[in-house]
Amino acid sequence: MLTIRLTRKGKKNQPFFRVVLVDKRRSSTGGRAVEDLGYVDPLKKRRSLKAERIKYWISKGAKASATVHNFLVTEKIIDAKKIVKKSKKPAVSAAPVAVAPAAATPEPEAKKEEAPVEPAPVEDQKDLPAPAEELKLPEATVEAKPEEKLAE
Repeated sequence: MLTIRLTRKGKKNQPFFRVVLVDKRRSSTGGRAVEDLGYVDPLKKRRSLKAERIKYWISKGAKASATVHNFLVTEKIIDAKKIVKKSKKPAVSAAPVAVAPAAATPEPEAKKEEAPVEPAPVEDQKDLPAPAEELKLPEATVEAKPEEKLAE
């Protein structure tokens, strides 16, 4: 399958991208391009795209990457909506959130509006187990540590 995507050129901290038609299975960095369809210079904010060739290859079944698709929509080469990629990072709110102790946090409005929960009748509490303080658990046997075994 053919894909229209960007290949990075240029020096370190001076990116320059070529818009190329390449087989999707080939590497975007080292794969040989079928055709050069334009360039994008993000530092000088310049773009040059060969609109006729891009339309031709799209008609033949080539798919544009999300970034190139958005460039084509901006340059009005194709009529479509821009593609918005979902971020992998969790959303961070703009305002800093103060962390309060758990006891001081107010309850949400939804919980305040709910009816209060009534305690269970005394008859139903007979079936409940006794509190942990009243339960007598057998003392756990503690094994001697390896150092103590060696000392014996």
